[in-house]
Amino acid sequence: MSASDAERDSTAATAARWFATTHWTVVLAARDKNDTTAQEALARLCSTYWYPLYAFIRRQGSTPQEAEDLTQEFLSRLIERHALGNVKPNAGKFRSFLLACLKNFLANEWDRRQAAKRGGRCNIVSWDEGSAEERYLVEPHHETTPEKLFEQSWALKVIESVLEQLHKEYADAGKAQIFEAIHSYLEEEGADTYAEMATRLNMTEGAVKMAVLRLRESFRERLRSEIAQTVADATEIDEELRHLFACLSR
Repeated sequence: MSASDAERDSTAATAARWFATTHWTVVLAARDKNDTTAQEALARLCSTYWYPLYAFIRRQGSTPQEAEDLTQEFLSRLIERHALGNVKPNAGKFRSFLLACLKNFLANEWDRRQAAKRGGRCNIVSWDEGSAEERYLVEPHHETTPEKLFEQSWALKVIESVLEQLHKEYADAGKAQIFEAIHSYLEEEGADTYAEMATRLNMTEGAVKMAVLRLRESFRERLRSEIAQTVADATEIDEELRHLFACLSR
């Protein structure tokens, strides 16, 4: 084997290991295999995206009931592979794929109000319906387009997921109190000084500073890992991170 062949094989192996961790792995498995495990994995994945989809539909003018029905129907069709037949491994960003599928679904189904006409909703993805509308009602209602609201909701969901992972990690290590006390320092210096926080936690000021530094590093690493799962090419990670923070700053 030549040096160039070995290099190509190494690059391919690295890409394969990286790709195996992405959301696209779940999507492609659900597309390519008649496997209930793959379908269940896709259902779990979709459950993390239900609110951005719901918010997009609501901002398009649907009532809360209509938005719930349409969101559930869209996700059920996606999970049942109706929208997966032509998906390729290089399909791009997962959020863009979902939004494009949703727009296509709404264009075909909006006037039919299919969920009601079939005599009931298909609750294939579980969520707290009351919290969905409560959350939507506190969204800013100025010139935010459905697309912008979808992307803002997506960005917030990514951050929320990372914080949940970190909270669990700290709780499993018996450090939940520390996480709850210092996680506000991820964005800013917090309401308390490091000295005040040290007194509250019965730690030295230096130990608090180190804990905040480690938390920020863990947050950056997990955020990058979370974004890596949503793109089809590792070269898109930095671009997607910039887009996420741009969405949050709007």
